[in-house]
Amino acid sequence: MTAKYRIESIDLLRGAVMLIMAIDHCRDHLLRGHPDPTNLASTTPLLFFTRWITHFCAPVFVFLSGISAWLAGTRRTREQLSALLIKRGLWLIAVEILLISPGLSLDPRLHMVVLQVIWAIGGSMFLLGLLIRLGVSRPAIGVIGAVIVLGHNIFDYTGAGAAGGTFAWQLLMAAGGFVGSSIVPLGHDHIVIVAYALIPWTGVLLLGYAVGPIYGSGFDAVRRRRLLLSAGVVLLAAFVVLRGFNWYGDPAPWSVQKSTMLTVLSFLNVTKYPCSLIYLCMTLGVALVVLAMTEGVKNKFTSAVVYYGNVPFFYYVIHWYLLGLSTIAVFFLQGYGTGQVVTPGNPFLFDPPGFGLSLAGVYGVWLIVVVALYRPCKWFSGYKKRSSNWWISYI
Repeated sequence: MTAKYRIESIDLLRGAVMLIMAIDHCRDHLLRGHPDPTNLASTTPLLFFTRWITHFCAPVFVFLSGISAWLAGTRRTREQLSALLIKRGLWLIAVEILLISPGLSLDPRLHMVVLQVIWAIGGSMFLLGLLIRLGVSRPAIGVIGAVIVLGHNIFDYTGAGAAGGTFAWQLLMAAGGFVGSSIVPLGHDHIVIVAYALIPWTGVLLLGYAVGPIYGSGFDAVRRRRLLLSAGVVLLAAFVVLRGFNWYGDPAPWSVQKSTMLTVLSFLNVTKYPCSLIYLCMTLGVALVVLAMTEGVKNKFTSAVVYYGNVPFFYYVIHWYLLGLSTIAVFFLQGYGTGQVVTPGNPFLFDPPGFGLSLAGVYGVWLIVVVALYRPCKWFSGYKKRSSNWWISYI
């Protein structure tokens, strides 16, 4: 059976952000005291950049999902692609709720459902599938994506930002992460946390879909790299200008702090929830430059990272449960007992007061997790390339 062809520069970048992403999830689970890494009054540079480097993960993952959707369409009719995206989108939303949320909270009873990046990708794929079914052209889809990305921060000036609004408004436009009005109670002991607002992230996926043809088989590689590099530089320049003048594009302006380092941190402390224009200029600008500069690069390290990028969904789901097992192991190794599994007022299990590791310990667990996943990802990568089973496109 002939192995399926994949674009290694995309898988390399996707694999890199998947590895980086796990750092933040390890920090969320295991850092003692759960200090806010973006609180300039209490953070340290190392803690801040532990969080900041993972800012690149979700935009890259969503944008590349849009490119992958276009590539999937080269092998299908419009109707087939639309059906695939709609079904896959609904599947991803179900996985977010039923499989990833309990892996995050370590609570199989689903007292807490968190709508994160998989929900955002699933919902965005569903909407893209509807647009394709309606016959909207690829250029028009790109325009819609650009209008969303460029224009959604206008709501920061209308009083309809992340601080308020109905559940539907939070779900679609203004979700502010893991705090405030993004936490929606369901009865007396269940909550939904809308971490990712759907529409701003849909704009990112639509843009990825619109630029997909640059990875078509007949597109000149030199021209592709030139376009990617130019677009990346333009986005980074827009980030510097918009951020520097605090004009538009982020609800949290930077300011001069008591030290040069804290001022730099303030400048880089852009808004992820919901993803601001300036945040996307910074993250996608770097991503496009990396895509341009790594195309054709191949060595033992990049080959290893590509395996993770070949199977991002497989890696993403399993890493939550491996991290959960690590958290439980640390819990008992630190001398806690079964009576301390549940902490009143805390939706996360195995998280009593005082529990956790230092930041160095967090990095140690992260390294163990990603190394442990290498061989499973390598195996599944090979299987996925060789298999023609219909369900492979959903994993």
